[in-house]
Amino acid sequence: MLDTYYFYLSKYLLMRYYILVLTVFFLLSCSKKENERLEKGTYRAELLVQDSQILPFIFEVDDEKSLRIFNADEVIDVDEIIYKNDSVYIQTPVFEGVIIANIKNGVLQGNFVKESLDRIVPFKAVKNTERFSISSQDSPAIVEGIWEAVFSQNVAEDEYVAKGIFKQVGNAVTGTFRTTTGDYRYLEGVMDNDSLKLSTFDGAHAFLFHAKVTDSTMTGVFYSGNHWKEPFVAKRNDTYELPSANELTFLNKGYDRFDFSFENEQGELVSLKDKHFHGKVVVVQVMGTWCPNCLDESKYYTKYVREHPNSDVAFVALAFEYAKTKDIALQRIKRLKDKIGIPYPILLAQYGSSDKKLAQKKLPMLNHIISYPTSIFIDKKGNVRKIHTGFNGPATGQKHLDFQKEFETFVNSLSKE
Repeated sequence: MLDTYYFYLSKYLLMRYYILVLTVFFLLSCSKKENERLEKGTYRAELLVQDSQILPFIFEVDDEKSLRIFNADEVIDVDEIIYKNDSVYIQTPVFEGVIIANIKNGVLQGNFVKESLDRIVPFKAVKNTERFSISSQDSPAIVEGIWEAVFSQNVAEDEYVAKGIFKQVGNAVTGTFRTTTGDYRYLEGVMDNDSLKLSTFDGAHAFLFHAKVTDSTMTGVFYSGNHWKEPFVAKRNDTYELPSANELTFLNKGYDRFDFSFENEQGELVSLKDKHFHGKVVVVQVMGTWCPNCLDESKYYTKYVREHPNSDVAFVALAFEYAKTKDIALQRIKRLKDKIGIPYPILLAQYGSSDKKLAQKKLPMLNHIISYPTSIFIDKKGNVRKIHTGFNGPATGQKHLDFQKEFETFVNSLSKE
């Protein structure tokens, strides 16, 4: 009888134990906090570049699936945000750059990744509306105006000239550097006493400029992500102009025509000799889906085509991609076309590298390729009439408007021939 008592007692206690374990498990499961999502609000993001410098930019979260990145007058809408396990993946539009971060108590911590280039930049973001802080109460130096700049001065093959264009309201500064191959797009920052601080981030570019400014000189360092930095110097020069973008690239001796034969998205070879281009003015755009200046140019060319639907002007783009595989390169071409609505063909000229020397081998009739983008203008008889190196984007202000006027005037004159 006693054995039977202990038998049932042990079964009772064991059952109570199981109930207790299941209850604790249930309570823990119910109380387990779901993975955090982006909270609505304005954030200050930080990228850690060389010399332990911080590259800041501002973004505003509208909801957990969309946000906007701000660089001066530029607003970049981001709507490709997904959550996996305990991470958020923020895919920048058009470009391959992606922010991968954990969210804990509203703080984002992770990396900005460009997989094709094997680049990883530490990233952090907290709620804040201030891009750069001001440490000095003294009146800021005046940087507004035109500056004649030289980057990597006296460094063989790396030296190049630029034109600084800046506006200033109190401590706030906006502007850009134009080069012979394009511009550094929308820069935004401050003058903190005599210290100039500027940055921009768009998913391709991650640029930071630090400089000391006097009434007539500027000395500083330019950081691109955490993989590149170079010094620059500048002096005030209100009349400074860069070399003409129409005189930097030309046909080599022995060539009187421009030609190509590359595959489109469907794997079909497309050539300038194709019937589609016969009897038309042709604009050939040498570009890459990874290139912000190319994006600006592609948007303008797309706008032109839409506004001139019955024009006898044909556009075709030759993409030089650093994507590691052909399939990935073609995917990025399709993504760019879909995002921007580009109506003209983009052909895959090269993948695995965007090296300009390798690109020039694909187009041996050119003396060199020194810029993405470069545009070749061909008349109705197949003659190259002009080659324009680089592109002055909307951040250059009046220069961008001047380019549009020059482009339309020249193309219209070719159409009438």
